[in-house]
Amino acid sequence: MNCGFVALIGRPNVGKSTLMNHLLKQKISITSRKPQTTRHRILGINTTDAGQAIYMDTPGMHDSEKRALNRYLNRTADTTLLGVDVIVWLIDGLSWHEYDEAIFKKLEQAGLPVILAVNKVDKVADKEAILTFFNEAQHRFPFKHLVPISALKSTNLDQLESLIMGLLPERDLIYPEDQVTDRSERFLAAEIVREKLTRRLGDELPYALTVEIERYEEKPNITKIYAIIWVERLTQKNIVIGKDGEMLKKVGTDARHDIEKLIGQKVYLQLWVKVKKGWSDSERALQSLGFND
Repeated sequence: MNCGFVALIGRPNVGKSTLMNHLLKQKISITSRKPQTTRHRILGINTTDAGQAIYMDTPGMHDSEKRALNRYLNRTADTTLLGVDVIVWLIDGLSWHEYDEAIFKKLEQAGLPVILAVNKVDKVADKEAILTFFNEAQHRFPFKHLVPISALKSTNLDQLESLIMGLLPERDLIYPEDQVTDRSERFLAAEIVREKLTRRLGDELPYALTVEIERYEEKPNITKIYAIIWVERLTQKNIVIGKDGEMLKKVGTDARHDIEKLIGQKVYLQLWVKVKKGWSDSERALQSLGFND
């Protein structure tokens, strides 16, 4: 069978996590409209009669390395290109951006088959412009395939999946047929809480915010989860908690419902908000909070 690793790369907020979730037909990576929602490399495993594609969702590649957290995100994205079999470069719209030049250089160095997937084509009125853009792109880099898609609407995803499978090497399956990710339910629970914070707070969301699961207790009829939401300043803590604790309650309710769907069991979720000054610019603090891919 064809089997191998597929890196999903691109700038922040182009739809990589949405693409992986729709390829898997279930939610593994959290999503939001806020850039750099994905902070860890996450595997999504899709096994079909044709083979096994192991997708690697990565943080968006960007040119800012001001904080230790930014440097971690770029390292995670870059190291994903090591040891994969196929690269899918996801862009949105029919134009190149300044940092895309750096991505071209990374792809040249990788020497791997690359598929260019242009996302959100449902928003492009002039379909002839897509063909023109593809012709220009093929002159810039020897892409194996160029595919117009809409990750959110699953447009052309069957075609993309078929092209990916055709580029994977023949080998035995790496993961069991029924496994869909390499991440634990504990990790996914923390990500779900962070997603709900991102969606509820919107532009008010502090960039330096992360979630740590302090205790995860599985019992016969209920799973008890105790999580800490880390911010860097007291003012950020007040934003997350909200007036009379209403924001934190809403986040907790949203997260609990999704975690219950994930694990198929009743969940008790307790959230605390704590301040750890400067954690996003400290390599040691990042490692203590699980940023050690």
